[in-house]
Amino acid sequence: MYNFNQVKESKEKIIEWLLKEYSSISTGRASPQILDIISINMYGSRTQIAHCSAISIEDARTLRVSPWDKNIIHDIEKAINEADLGLSVSSDDQGLRVHFPMLTTETRAKLVKVLKEKLEDARVKIRSLREDTNRDIDARGKDSEFGEDERMKYREEMQKITDEANAEFENLFERKEKEVMG
Repeated sequence: MYNFNQVKESKEKIIEWLLKEYSSISTGRASPQILDIISINMYGSRTQIAHCSAISIEDARTLRVSPWDKNIIHDIEKAINEADLGLSVSSDDQGLRVHFPMLTTETRAKLVKVLKEKLEDARVKIRSLREDTNRDIDARGKDSEFGEDERMKYREEMQKITDEANAEFENLFERKEKEVMG
């Protein structure tokens, strides 16, 4: 019997990766998740902005970042600007305001292109997982751990897992595309 638990865990990790990538793409609305991928050097280690400050939504296109240590305001501002997410930042004595620009049709088209690239990256990862698993199934079949019928059944099961993952990737892409296109 072939154990697909590791394969299913890997599939879930790929889905989580795609979700994280998509959450970091700005849609013109203020979303604290976009800052999740940005970290600063704080007290000698890399720290996510969300772990060293309070992040709140001021209005539809503005986030308020209030660091617990006011000495790192400029570090956070620099990190957000260097992340090149298309956000503008202004600071004051209490923290920062992160402004989300209105998206133009051209910007939206570029974002959809980035979404498609991330989708393709996820598809490549799941195909690689399928190929590695099929090689393992074939190797075990040659070592007589199971017969030819079982080998084909396991390969079909792996294809089903791959198809499920691709359907979920497509669903995530379509939802994010609708969000980006408004």
